[in-house]
Amino acid sequence: MSASRPPRDKRAYLWDILDAANSISSLTADKTINNYLAERPLRSAVEREFEIIGEALNQLEKQLPEARTKITDFAKIVSFRNRLMHGYFAIDHEVVWGAVELFLPTLVKEVQELLERDTGRE
Repeated sequence: MSASRPPRDKRAYLWDILDAANSISSLTADKTINNYLAERPLRSAVEREFEIIGEALNQLEKQLPEARTKITDFAKIVSFRNRLMHGYFAIDHEVVWGAVELFLPTLVKEVQELLERDTGRE
């Protein structure tokens, strides 16, 4: 029987979110919606990073319940992750691209603020 791992620190989830968001930004830099629609590997990679973001938020809430009110559209992001994971057959790629352009910058800013507050660098 294996020993259970201790819970991850809330900062680890925040860093996971930033890492995934930065990966999305890097993957989509200098890309257009047409590139996104035409490149399946790009879509797969972006979707995976969004899945990580949603799951990290879901886990973060257990340790930092206030994250739900500090991160814009928290519930929608977690729901988006669930849709990507379980509704893969009905993904609207234009919606995913819209998330890249519209919500990702705000998410990064808010997660950075939570990290700075947690480390006392307000």
